[in-house]
Amino acid sequence: MSNILHITASIRGAESVSRSLSSTIVAGLRDKTGATVVERDLSANDLPFVDAERFAANLAPYAERTPEQQELAAIADQLIDELQQADTIVFGVPVYNFSVPATVKAWADLVARAGTTFKYTENGPVGLLDGKKVYIAIASGGTPVDSEIDFMTPWLRHFLGFLGITDIETVAADAIMGAGGEERIAEASAEAQKLAA
Repeated sequence: MSNILHITASIRGAESVSRSLSSTIVAGLRDKTGATVVERDLSANDLPFVDAERFAANLAPYAERTPEQQELAAIADQLIDELQQADTIVFGVPVYNFSVPATVKAWADLVARAGTTFKYTENGPVGLLDGKKVYIAIASGGTPVDSEIDFMTPWLRHFLGFLGITDIETVAADAIMGAGGEERIAEASAEAQKLAA
């Protein structure tokens, strides 16, 4: 049985367009494949920012960690395990102030672990999480996705590629606070249904 990791980040709860789109994809994939689903809601704001001590703990070999390092690294261990166990990852991510929500950046800083999710080689870094499928459902109030002022979408694609994840599809309801926003949401919802079909 396959595993789906559903990562959401919007602070808008049930009103979130990105959450609605990603949930549509997850529901379709689950119904089609019978996959198990792990939910990771980053909007809960319970992820720590990485400081020097946590960074050192995350890099320390498991068997050599002090009890304090074990505690500091526990959340990163859990997030990395969720990624490693997932066959499919579905993101529901809004564009906040032209970029990625701070909680998504905090998540990324915790899961990027040299020797575990990527490694350095003489030819540069190599991702270690290849073979996974990703869907990114995006919503923005005024930023056109993949425009010159969208710094979220290319960043997330690049970060996932850094981890070795390159099979990525996106669906976007963008600039929805402007004229035609409802139509763009409806079109994105229909596209999300097709992606999961």
